[in-house]
Amino acid sequence: MANLDPYTTILTAKTAAHLLRRATFGPTQAEITGFTGLTAAQAVQQLISNADYSPPPPIDLDQYSSTAGQTFLDKPFNHARNFDLGHYMRCWWLGLMTSQAAPPSLLDKLTLFWQNHFVATREGVGDYRFMHQYLLLLRNNALGNFRTLVTQMTKDPAMLRYLNGNENEVGKPNENYARELQELFIVGTIDFAGNKNYTEDDVKAAARALTGWQYTNYEVDGSTSFTTLFVDAKHDTTNKVFSAHYTNTVITGRAPSPSGTPSAGELELADLITMLLAHPHSPRFICRKLYRWYVNPNVTQAIEDNVIIPLAQFLTSPANNWAIQPVIVKLLTSQVFFDVTNIGAIVKSPVELAVGSMRFFNQAVPVLPTDYAAFKTYFDFVFYRMQDMQMPILDQSSVQGYEAYYQTGYSKTWINTTTIGFRYDYTDAYVYRFLQVRPNYLMGIDVLAWATSLQANFSDVSGTLAISCVELLDGFTKNLFVYDLFPAQRDFLIDTIMMEGLPRTSWTFQWNAYRRNPTDPGSRYEVLYRLQNLMKFLLRMAEYHLC
Repeated sequence: MANLDPYTTILTAKTAAHLLRRATFGPTQAEITGFTGLTAAQAVQQLISNADYSPPPPIDLDQYSSTAGQTFLDKPFNHARNFDLGHYMRCWWLGLMTSQAAPPSLLDKLTLFWQNHFVATREGVGDYRFMHQYLLLLRNNALGNFRTLVTQMTKDPAMLRYLNGNENEVGKPNENYARELQELFIVGTIDFAGNKNYTEDDVKAAARALTGWQYTNYEVDGSTSFTTLFVDAKHDTTNKVFSAHYTNTVITGRAPSPSGTPSAGELELADLITMLLAHPHSPRFICRKLYRWYVNPNVTQAIEDNVIIPLAQFLTSPANNWAIQPVIVKLLTSQVFFDVTNIGAIVKSPVELAVGSMRFFNQAVPVLPTDYAAFKTYFDFVFYRMQDMQMPILDQSSVQGYEAYYQTGYSKTWINTTTIGFRYDYTDAYVYRFLQVRPNYLMGIDVLAWATSLQANFSDVSGTLAISCVELLDGFTKNLFVYDLFPAQRDFLIDTIMMEGLPRTSWTFQWNAYRRNPTDPGSRYEVLYRLQNLMKFLLRMAEYHLC
């Protein structure tokens, strides 16, 4: 069976599109063309090298604010605008995901993986500054070292706030973070065979090891900074004893440390993370989640044996030592990633549908900071439609993340009786173009312009044959679907959806009439009506098509 051996076949348009759909939020046609002809190793290296770790900061998008068009992170905290500025920050992140100005990168898709792994939400955290630092921590370490990432995340103010780490004190421990650290972040509740990976006493002991961490200036109006600090008086200095799941490890309780040396909290945190990472199922848990994110939601016993376990061994090998980037490279350049059974095995999430559609159909992102009002209109639409589709960015409904990434059925859960209508509404907006981003910019697909671009010598009606229904369908569906349409599907799309039972020859008459007089309302309406019918149905098919 397919395994982690390198995929050495030169990328075709289909395999290049597959890699770009999985590693990014969706490619443009130009990106698919640009990656065709590369090896998988070359393509993945480009996606890594293209990462931009220094994007401009989020800005105030409120046109009525005195700071409109300016960054707000260098200004004193403003509690009255906490929600709005937090929302503008996630619009900023959506802008990074959607941008076509920068070369394609895997950074933000991987950041979303980690954000859904180490969940902290805008609603649960509150302070927009905390959330920005948390998001940068994820983004800047997405390809770094997992040990470093989880250690820093444990002390991060947003995570301390979200999972009550700041309330965890000697004598009255709060077990929330200690539980999620084992259940969701490192070890996993059970192994692949269904056996428990830790005990309730392990949760209690971990909580005691984590006592004493605090943050400063949470939602304090006028404050210009915040930080994490460790308070010795709030720390439990007794020994912490763990179960046989952790080989009966004892973390020695530390008394306050001399100034200038690692605190008791730092020392016990390092011991705790080392112990959790040494659990034999921790690397498998992480690699299984990466496999489900990038390759296939379903992990069989054969995949566990031939892909997950070897990948986990590589992750923890002395040469790799929990480095993330080599694991991502190995997975995305493997035979199993490009195996035919895994191409088209994942239902598009709302972000892949929304952001991917924006990119595929070349919807221009308003440029910041000058075009901030249009940027807000654009991404208000994207965010709130994604929220309707049950994927509000930075606002998961629980610490487990989005349901479709952990519930039975996995990515199939994205399509249900609630979300299907909203998915229709979203793509219909591309056809009917009702959203005015700015006076000279209607969001959506100009199907007439697209059809005209497919027509050779548009104005030479007598000397050039009209573009056929088949050629139109080919143009509109190029790289749109993972799988080629069946002949019966193609006939249905042309004869039933586009032509509504009229002979295909009538299209030639209608199209040529439009070519002769593009400004005639009657001719334009006839052509536009048929093109919109076709595109609307294609986009609805794309909602169901896998990626």
